[in-house]
Amino acid sequence: MAGPNLFLSKSDLAYAELRDRILAGTLPAGSRLAQYDLAESLNMSITPLREAIRRLSSEGLVTVETHRDVRVSVMNSNEARQLFEVRLSLDPTAAELAAQRRTDDDIATMQAAVDKLLPVTRQWGEEALTAHRAFHRALYRASHNDVLIRLLDDLWDKSDRYRRLGLELPPGDEPRTRDLQEHHQLVSLIVDGRAAEAAQLMRGHITHSLTATAISALEDREGIRVT
Repeated sequence: MAGPNLFLSKSDLAYAELRDRILAGTLPAGSRLAQYDLAESLNMSITPLREAIRRLSSEGLVTVETHRDVRVSVMNSNEARQLFEVRLSLDPTAAELAAQRRTDDDIATMQAAVDKLLPVTRQWGEEALTAHRAFHRALYRASHNDVLIRLLDDLWDKSDRYRRLGLELPPGDEPRTRDLQEHHQLVSLIVDGRAAEAAQLMRGHITHSLTATAISALEDREGIRVT
């Protein structure tokens, strides 16, 4: 997380810290937030912490049941599918724009990121997820569309909880060599300026992602049958 000096207020600091912990799973879904303990650990009063909680509640990351009872929102198939559906639209658009607008610096950043990729499997865990996120961010930043970049940053943040769930499922042990190959193919298509092909490959890539695996598992858990 960025240093405290970059934040405008203690509320901003509390918001960023709690959001990071929720998305990383350090504060698990369904867990109760011990507000006074958290405020003490962050070296602040309860007021800025509660302001941060209100922001997190507006994003759907926490549920405020009473003034004192605040819990990390549970993960559910409806949210996972909504995130997935929007990514299925925006990620291919970003790949297409990247193929049209990439600079030499963008290409160098993408190539450096793809060289650091690891299989996104249970074996590699957080290290692989971090490298995977860095690669996709390098790609969609090459779109040079600031609105799209902000939207995808937020979508990727909120999807991280579902990716971690995907790693816990049986497919989390698979080598996922297809993913690695597709990442290299995406870079090649973008470097070559083949925009439509990059968008098509990205759409298939998202369709077979860990988030898609997590959606199926959650729907089974919730007894939902999608036809």
